[in-house]
Amino acid sequence: MNLIICLDDKNGMMFNKRRQSRDSVLCERVLSLFGGDLYMSTYSAKLFPADAPLTVCDFAACKDKDGFFFAEDTELSLDSAEKIIIYRWNRHYPADKHFNFDLASLGYELTSSTDLTGSSHPVITEQIFKKKGK
Repeated sequence: MNLIICLDDKNGMMFNKRRQSRDSVLCERVLSLFGGDLYMSTYSAKLFPADAPLTVCDFAACKDKDGFFFAEDTELSLDSAEKIIIYRWNRHYPADKHFNFDLASLGYELTSSTDLTGSSHPVITEQIFKKKGK
């Protein structure tokens, strides 16, 4: 299972059991790129239209499937992730849940970085990391 995550400038993911931010353009992009092969928790699914092509499941139950898991409120494991897509808010938000993985030391390399214009953020940076040798 590959991962999609949203992070602030200090790798924060959530604060007080709530997402730090949301952006409708980002959700549309995720659906256009990964719809049909997209998995997420019930909490994250509320960001997307009810008829969106996604599967609601617990990360532990679907981590061995092909596709992409949109992770917000989930404890993550990178064991099977060949690709990690990070959307950066380019802001600092309060956070008590962080993405605490050093991707370079785990064998991931940045293969693409693109700035997007969001609906609530002037710039959202999309970074694509791939496991070296995959």
